[in-house]
Amino acid sequence: MDDVGTPKTAVPAVSPLAGEPIKRADAERLAGVLKAVADPARLRLLSLIQSAPEGEASVTDLTTPLGLSQPTVSHHLRILTEAGLLERDKRGVWAYYRLVPSAIAAIAELLTPPRKRATRKTR
Repeated sequence: MDDVGTPKTAVPAVSPLAGEPIKRADAERLAGVLKAVADPARLRLLSLIQSAPEGEASVTDLTTPLGLSQPTVSHHLRILTEAGLLERDKRGVWAYYRLVPSAIAAIAELLTPPRKRATRKTR
């Protein structure tokens, strides 16, 4: 099983591109989240869920487009949920998944260098 962190600790507040060394614990948490998305099937899942008409999808909505079995899709969804990138809403016997926009935005923010670094003059 993959260890990808928990929603409470998924994304550190410090960017590895902030101009300061990132602490080991923050680097480990960020690496766990990045590991969760560093799989083609998981990237496609995020894309499929985001583009779904209601912004959410169940496992049965995702198996055919991915060409994967239900247990495999469920496994990938669990990893993304544990990484804090998806929310799971149980309705009767079905579970629906949707993106956590703040988690996706936090990853993008952490990987974007500060503007002042981009405009700094080289010597």
